[in-house]
Amino acid sequence: MAIVYLVDASPYIFRAHFSLPSSIKTPAGAPAAASYGFATFLLRLTAEDKPTHLAVTFDRNLNGSFRNAIYPPYKEQRVPPPPELEAQIDVCVEVAAALGAATFIDDRFEADDLIGTLCDRLTGAGHGAVIVTSDKDLAQLSSDRVTLYDFGKETRYTPETVREKFGVRPDQITDFLGLAGDTVDNIPGIKGIGAKSAAELLAHFGHLEPLYERLAELPGLSSIRGAKSLHAKLAANRDIAFLSKELATVARDVPGARADLDDLEFHGADREAVEILFDRLGFKTIRDRVRYRR
Repeated sequence: MAIVYLVDASPYIFRAHFSLPSSIKTPAGAPAAASYGFATFLLRLTAEDKPTHLAVTFDRNLNGSFRNAIYPPYKEQRVPPPPELEAQIDVCVEVAAALGAATFIDDRFEADDLIGTLCDRLTGAGHGAVIVTSDKDLAQLSSDRVTLYDFGKETRYTPETVREKFGVRPDQITDFLGLAGDTVDNIPGIKGIGAKSAAELLAHFGHLEPLYERLAELPGLSSIRGAKSLHAKLAANRDIAFLSKELATVARDVPGARADLDDLEFHGADREAVEILFDRLGFKTIRDRVRYRR
């Protein structure tokens, strides 16, 4: 069984852009803090964890996706990313490819969806995955074969630790977000139902579908606090709950992410590609950290 590292690039690109000096520029004067920081992150990850298989996924549209056709306000509350950050997305794709990773980016689907599709294909073939991300939505993919790794916090999440953190199992994460919503992505959820109530409801009913099928039982349940009030909120917002669950659900069928294990094998960096790219970007000191193909 192979273990494939699946990297959600956006959190690390954003972090680099906002934490490193804006004075980091290419010889041509273009902003390079995001791409430099991202390269540093990827070099550190590959040096420390030594993956044998590696894919890096990117968001083309940093504040939207096909989900906006379902729910136009999806992510609309976010401040638009700075143009100088957006301009470095393609450069970061080049960096990842030069360093030896398989890269995936799509105009309609988010990095989460690319990871979900790759993950399904790999686990279906008997392999495992480490998803490198700080995005809680990807906890829905955690399983006995899939671990989440928050690289910045040096924290790994198994199904057990996902349950400890969120109060629900990985397979209930989308139901949880359907009820409680997600302010980060502007997923509405049901107003007045928070994380604690959502977890209590799912502990009893399992998923959103049986919750609504058996909704008449809820007012009589003394084990759930405010059951009568929750019943009224749920009854009045069924469509919102299922819409929110749909928005939170990672796609597993992105056509451009149907790679096989051999496509994801990591052999190290391409020396010629790195030298050409790093010369263009003005990256000097980090070259010493590059692991080249033999």
